[in-house]
Amino acid sequence: MNEKHGFARAHTNIALLKYWGKINSDLILPANDSISLTLDKFYTDTEVTFSDEYTSNLFYLNHQLIDVKKMQRINRVLEAVKSEFGYQGFAKIESENHVPTAAGLASSASGMAALAGAAVSALGSHTDLTNLSRLARLGSGSASRSVFGGIVHWHRGYDHQSSFAEQIVSEDQIDLNMITIVIDRRQKKVKSTLGMQHTASTSPFYPAWVEATNQAIPEMISAVQNNDFTKIGELAEHSAAMMHATTLSSKPAFTYFAPETIQAIKLVEQLRESGIECYYTIDAGPNVKVLCQSKNITRVKRFFASYFDQDQLVVAKPGSGIKFTKN
Repeated sequence: MNEKHGFARAHTNIALLKYWGKINSDLILPANDSISLTLDKFYTDTEVTFSDEYTSNLFYLNHQLIDVKKMQRINRVLEAVKSEFGYQGFAKIESENHVPTAAGLASSASGMAALAGAAVSALGSHTDLTNLSRLARLGSGSASRSVFGGIVHWHRGYDHQSSFAEQIVSEDQIDLNMITIVIDRRQKKVKSTLGMQHTASTSPFYPAWVEATNQAIPEMISAVQNNDFTKIGELAEHSAAMMHATTLSSKPAFTYFAPETIQAIKLVEQLRESGIECYYTIDAGPNVKVLCQSKNITRVKRFFASYFDQDQLVVAKPGSGIKFTKN
């Protein structure tokens, strides 16, 4: 039996300047650039085995065999990798998510980045991280950013070659931490892809969102390079507010917010007014992420523990880029 093995570990990320909407759904080309923070605590480990003995792709997630109907995005990444290396066979994928649903974070970014990394590692080499970012993007847009650690810029591009991510600063060059307030662990009613499509096609604010986000990119890059926490926080908070304004201005309008989401936003503002600097960001869901510096983690967490249960508060620090060994 001719087998080829590869392994990769990729961490999840949170967008500081949001990705919201595509100009090409097949290639997953975004309408705007985005900037994210890779997180240390949450990751996916994936092993890919290619073999000429297999008659179809098999995918095991957390030791459970996944229905072939749910493998579209996985197959798309595998086909792109196989095409690049001129390989004809099929693969067995064994993936373990260390992104607990309790963390309120999506695992598709780390999952698709780890898949692309393991597949490339099995068939060839993994030295070209820029190309790996392109391949990961075909599974999940935000996966392009999970290839790198620290703070990452995803260039929207206009075709497959020009849409990729790159690191702005590494994880040890930035003092930026995130406390997630998990408000609801259930699957959201409006999935991100549908929410993006709906707002892009019906919100009169959508073109302004795209333009404002692209204009904010150089500002955020400068703030990150200067480790300017205040500017990073202000830009991230404004990006989240603008993104959610597009959902409220779509037809029919919808929101990902729960009542506790608003409560958490108000508490962040209250804490800031009291002299402890922190900012919020919110993805497509009700959970609120609070950005703070290392010196304030304990105080910020203690403050929110007065309003939310301990198991609703999850602390993460800047994480590393993709790894190809298990240790």
